[in-house]
Amino acid sequence: MALHATLQQLRLFEAVARLGSITGAAREVHLTQPAVSIQIKRLEENAGLPLFDQVGRKLHLTAAGQVLLENSRAVLTRMVDLDSALESLRGEVAGPVRVSAVTTAQYFLPHLLGEFVRRHPGVQPSMAVTNRDSMIGRLEALLDDVYIMGQVPDRIDVVSTPFLENEIVIVAAPDHPLVSAGPTDLKSLLKERILLREGGSGTRQAFERLVAKNGLTVTPYMELGSGVALKQGVMAGLGVAVLSKHSLTLELALNRVAVLDCEGFPLHRPWYAVYPAQRQLPLAVSSFLEFLKTEGPPLVEALK
Repeated sequence: MALHATLQQLRLFEAVARLGSITGAAREVHLTQPAVSIQIKRLEENAGLPLFDQVGRKLHLTAAGQVLLENSRAVLTRMVDLDSALESLRGEVAGPVRVSAVTTAQYFLPHLLGEFVRRHPGVQPSMAVTNRDSMIGRLEALLDDVYIMGQVPDRIDVVSTPFLENEIVIVAAPDHPLVSAGPTDLKSLLKERILLREGGSGTRQAFERLVAKNGLTVTPYMELGSGVALKQGVMAGLGVAVLSKHSLTLELALNRVAVLDCEGFPLHRPWYAVYPAQRQLPLAVSSFLEFLKTEGPPLVEALK
C-alpha cells in the first residue's frame, strides 16, 4: 500500500516524534492540539500501522514510526536543499536563515542578525535559544541552518567554523572578600559557594573540565536554569559564578559584579558556527556564515 502524506503531516509527525508530545509539537508549530492530533491520526490511517505508543504522558515511536521518522527527515531535508538550489540559481541573498544558539550567544547574536538583515532586507531570520544538550537534538533533527555553540559535537558529521572568541570568567559581588584578596588558586575557589548552570550547559562543562584537569572536583552550591538567574544570584551574594564575559557587559559597566583573579581563568575558547556536513547551504545561509567570520568580531567588540 502506497503512503500518501503531505509535507505538513511529515513536519508535524517529526515534531511529535522529537518532542514526544502532541501538546509540545502544537506549541512549536503554532497550531491547536486537536489540529495536530487529526493530522497524526490521518497519517497513521494512511500508513495502516500505529506510529506511536503512549507510555504515561510521553509518546514513543513504534517500529513503523521509527522507519517513518528516518524517511520523513530525509524528505524534509531534500525539500530544503531544493529551495537552496533554486535560491542559488537566482543569485539572491534572500529567504530563511534559521539559527539555533546556546543561551550565552543571545547577548550578541541578535545584533549580528540585525546587521546582516540590514544589508540583505530579503532575509527572513529566526533564532532558537536553548542549552547545549537541546541544541544537539535540534542538530540531529536538522531543524535549523546554523548552530552557534562553544563546543563542536564529535558524534555528528558537521562542518564547524570558529568566528569569535568566548572568554569565560569567574564573577562575584563587588563586596565579596575574594575581589580584594588578589590572585586565588583553584582549590581555594572551590571552597566558595559555586553557582552553576544546569548539566547541559557548555559553560559549565568547560569549567568542570578545568577542575578535573587539576585533579579536583566541584559540587555546586546551587544550580540555576539561566545565565540571568546566575547573575542575579551573584548580585544577591549567594556565591560566585562561571559566566561568559559576553553576558556581563552591562553588569560590569554598572559595577554590579566583579571578575575574580583566579588560577586557570579566564578560559578562552572559540564560538563556532556549525552546520550538518551533508547539507547544501542556501545562498543566504552561506552568506551569513561568511558575514560571521569577517564582520562578527569587530561588530561584537563594538558592543563592549
